[in-house]
Amino acid sequence: MLRAVEAAERVRGRTSPNPWVGAVLVPPPVEGVPSAWFTGATAPPGGPHAEAAALASAGDRARGGTLYVTLEPCSHHGRTPPCVDAILAAGVRRVVVGMLDPDRQVDGRGVAALRASGVEVEVGIGADEVADQLAPYVKHRRTGRPWVVLKLASTLDGRIAAPDGSSRWITGEEARADAHRLRAASDAVLVGAGTVRADDPSLTVRLPEGDPHFRGPDEQPTRVVLGSAPDGSAVLPALELSGPLGAVLDDLGGRGMLQVLVEGGAGVAHDLHAARLVDRYVVYLAPALFGGDDARPLFAGPGAATIGEVWRGEVRSVTSLGGDVRVDLAPAGPAG
Repeated sequence: MLRAVEAAERVRGRTSPNPWVGAVLVPPPVEGVPSAWFTGATAPPGGPHAEAAALASAGDRARGGTLYVTLEPCSHHGRTPPCVDAILAAGVRRVVVGMLDPDRQVDGRGVAALRASGVEVEVGIGADEVADQLAPYVKHRRTGRPWVVLKLASTLDGRIAAPDGSSRWITGEEARADAHRLRAASDAVLVGAGTVRADDPSLTVRLPEGDPHFRGPDEQPTRVVLGSAPDGSAVLPALELSGPLGAVLDDLGGRGMLQVLVEGGAGVAHDLHAARLVDRYVVYLAPALFGGDDARPLFAGPGAATIGEVWRGEVRSVTSLGGDVRVDLAPAGPAG
């Protein structure tokens, strides 16, 4: 199952509105034939699902084998035929599923159809890893909104820019490359119009072709500006939205976006945080100190008035990136 999870991660950011799913077909042992695993992952919309890709790779060796798949196989016709039909046609004996699909068109029907046809099905292997990987998809199917990742980069004393507004570069090259991979895993990158005017970012994924998260010109995430970008801005063409943040997220979710990366500025970060609309915080910390109270903080706006009102989350991971540190935080309770 972990190999299937790895296969799914390689296509993350390329499959929406479909989930990124991985599958591994293990053929039955045959005397004199080397053992092999056949891997598949979900293609962009209109292409084969992970199960179909793994089965096609295995060919006749799929018969009697075991298929590991991170998400329950579909049993309905969409852009592609049902994966359940492909599994049955291939003669797979056993299917191991990471988690059931919360989509109302599936939701246990795929597993039931396989069992009704005599296929042995086991559900829940690697469930924690799969649930974490597919959290954006699950949220979208349950709420209609995308998973919101708020990316922040600061000095150790919590400052994102000098008093004169200069901020390049607080973090080092390795941390910046990691942030580009975070963009590549997202369907959209969102900033406020103030950040566009101040920094003129392009918000594109810029990684070398050898990187597994490389994105070509036609594979870039959608760029979203809260407000209007000035003519000639590097971010253009972009989707320009305004209104309440909840309505903006509803709009993006309605466009089939499963994950949105928010990159600034401090006012947008504050407003999303205050409204409890952030699902994951990714904070890059540089070993640097401004050493005063006049540099610009991570959030612009009123914060907790008392220690009892301080937001407290859960540290999910801490990663060393060159001289910098990445800290992943999750809300202690469900996001709004």
